Amino acid sequence: MAGFVRGYARLPLPADLNWFWTIGAMLVAVLGLMVLTGLTLSLAYTPDAGLAFGSVEALERRLPSGWLLRAMHMTGASFCMAALYAHILRGLYYRSYLAPRRGIWLSGCTLLGLLMVTAFAGYVLPWGQMSYWGADVAGKAVGSIPLVGPLAERIFLGGEMPGTPTLHRMFTLHFSLAFLIVGVVGLHVALVHARGSSSPSGRAVPARGFLPFHPYFTVRDILAVLVFALVFVLVMCFWPGLITEPANYRPANPLHTPTDIEPEWYFLPFYGMMQVVPFKLGGVVLSGGAVALLFAVPWLDRGADKVRDRQAGVPHPEVCNIATAPDAAPDTVPDTAAADGPARTVLHGGDAGLGSDMGESGQMAHGGWSAPGRMSGSAWGATLALAMLMGAAVIAASAGRHHAQGGWLLAGRAAIAVYYAYFLVFLPLRGRAGKARP
Repeated sequence: MAGFVRGYARLPLPADLNWFWTIGAMLVAVLGLMVLTGLTLSLAYTPDAGLAFGSVEALERRLPSGWLLRAMHMTGASFCMAALYAHILRGLYYRSYLAPRRGIWLSGCTLLGLLMVTAFAGYVLPWGQMSYWGADVAGKAVGSIPLVGPLAERIFLGGEMPGTPTLHRMFTLHFSLAFLIVGVVGLHVALVHARGSSSPSGRAVPARGFLPFHPYFTVRDILAVLVFALVFVLVMCFWPGLITEPANYRPANPLHTPTDIEPEWYFLPFYGMMQVVPFKLGGVVLSGGAVALLFAVPWLDRGADKVRDRQAGVPHPEVCNIATAPDAAPDTVPDTAAADGPARTVLHGGDAGLGSDMGESGQMAHGGWSAPGRMSGSAWGATLALAMLMGAAVIAASAGRHHAQGGWLLAGRAAIAVYYAYFLVFLPLRGRAGKARP
């Protein structure tokens, strides 16, 4: 164990990593909180249609600090998904999915899928009005799949409608997937160790351009987690309405359909995609495809394929010893040469869409940063494209919240077109532009 900690502390990371690289630490912190509070809450929960809502009320009112545990768990779900979305957007912007880090990207996308399933299962467990009707809508969506849909719906619900079998399935899924998520997080971190972290600059990183994880990055991660925790507490204590649904504080009633059935905010973009399509199967395909596209990103943008085998790798731990030596401060060591020969360089996919092929001098061979601190046209194009992607997600979520009525129907369809265009048009063009240039 001590050897593992020492190895982790000496993990070499590019010295130019910015604050966006602290989101991973926030995710680990909130996931740990979710697991601990979830295990405690599970001791008092009863997965039965007639008892589930009462057991949740009892653990909030009778279990010592039960209200606090549930508040942390509910708030943690929203903050976890928000941090994960931000983590993925950072990867898209800096092209962290390029070889040789495709495994890191795919493990992160797998983690997103697992968290979405786990979050939905947890949403059903309180068995309030939104929980019940959310399970009903999900069951009908599964039932729309040709051939296997009706059977899959019965397996999903445990019958013709949501009930006690549904709760047993959701509780088992929610509980077991939590441990699988912990394993995938461990795999994700191990892959980062094996492949190294990408650099936000998009330049070839010289051997002395690395710093050990501790203390240089642990201090920044701790500060970021503390700020994250402060915002977490403020939302949990002062603005709980941002992440809770009042209708879910009423017991499930199969005879009364709520006026507005909508999922949690982090599912709203996908719910909106289902709403703007006139037939149910089309909506299911579009919303599922929106997540599936993330797994295909490394093959949609292949701009760095021709350099993936050229000097790619992770610096030896001795690099960190050099970086921390008193007589070899990183800011005094030339980037292009060392006393005993040329500095070792490590190519890093990840340059905010700025192109990924480097010249021999370590500068960008094309696209990207035209000068220190100044963005080129391709960088602005990547920034604009990502902003449009985020805007499309927000509009799709708003369309879902308004049930795609009136102008929201057209706005939602336009948002879907922009979302899919980012992955199917912009990313391939971005990769081809990188390959076409000398």
